[in-house]
Amino acid sequence: MDIFKKCYDYTAAKEAIEAGIYPYFHMLTSGQDTEVMIKGKRTIMLGSNNYLGLTADERVKKAAKDAIDKYGSGCSGSRFLNGTLDAHIDLERKLAEFLHKEAALTFSTGFQTNLGIISAIAGRNDYIICDRANHASIIDGCRLSFSKLLKYKHNDMEDLERILKKVPDNKGKLIVTDGVFSMEGDICDLPGIVKLAKKYGARVMVDDAHGLGVMGETGRGTAEYFGLEDEVDIIVGTFSKSLASLGGYIAGDEDLIHYVQHCSRPFIFSASIPPANVGAALEALKILEKEPERVKRLWENAEFMRKGFKEIGLSIGDSVTPIIPVMTWEDERTFIVAKLLLEGGVYVNPVISPAVKSGEALLRTSYTATHTKDQLEYALEVFRRVL
Repeated sequence: MDIFKKCYDYTAAKEAIEAGIYPYFHMLTSGQDTEVMIKGKRTIMLGSNNYLGLTADERVKKAAKDAIDKYGSGCSGSRFLNGTLDAHIDLERKLAEFLHKEAALTFSTGFQTNLGIISAIAGRNDYIICDRANHASIIDGCRLSFSKLLKYKHNDMEDLERILKKVPDNKGKLIVTDGVFSMEGDICDLPGIVKLAKKYGARVMVDDAHGLGVMGETGRGTAEYFGLEDEVDIIVGTFSKSLASLGGYIAGDEDLIHYVQHCSRPFIFSASIPPANVGAALEALKILEKEPERVKRLWENAEFMRKGFKEIGLSIGDSVTPIIPVMTWEDERTFIVAKLLLEGGVYVNPVISPAVKSGEALLRTSYTATHTKDQLEYALEVFRRVL
């Protein structure tokens, strides 16, 4: 049988295109900001992870340009060999200090970060216990590790304990969870996870891709929010959201980082983060430290929209963060509503299975510290008209 048969038989996307409701790969002709240009029309962006509004910040753009002027456009190799710049070391040291960890290590993408850390530390005789709503990169990292993967019901501590009880005492155990869940907008039960980890001798890893710059008084993430920074063994994050760049990182004990540096195949065999991305991320991190009020403004905008959606009568699930899903339930309805919103000048992300459970399709909206009240009021009015 032709291995390409599955490609020829895949028609779902083409059917949506023919029906005029295909909602993906919209081309932007402007920079990523609170408003963008799509098909020549100014559109309010409610689908970005630009939580602190730094992608358009002149200081961040200048830092990226300065890095290119100093180092060139790329590193032409892996960190393990010729691709380590002093800028990489500066960024890692700054991240570790900010997150109150001994050391940090950067990866070329956020997805690669989860592949790199999980596959390095979890082996054939280990167990990884995952929240069922964890990001796809975590699941793929578990597959790459050859360890035994067990999943517990989303944020269900009783189910987590039921699973932990079954794991032999002489096996390595790693509990992995998103800090902020990227589709639902809810937060992990970190206190419950930490308590069970201590009881059953497990380590804790938190993917805080949507937590950095969002959670905690100073934006250090979910562990800061709960006051549990010393209890989380591994913090994973990305530069592509609050830090307005591209790449990822892990932070933890110095010995852990040293081991991953020398044993993680995705780290060793990938080219290092380009200079522009390093410069942008480092400057964005400095701004976050200097301007924690951005976190406060982000939450003010999120609460304004949460209240507005409820007044309209929309179902927004269990979200308590600046990620607010608007439930649409059915795939076709989701595509149609997203199309009508876009025609009204508001961009949102339509999300269907497998990113969420079948029958729980939604419109993922997310907010930025630099959204204006006028923009948000306009968006709410378009939601009212469409829904």
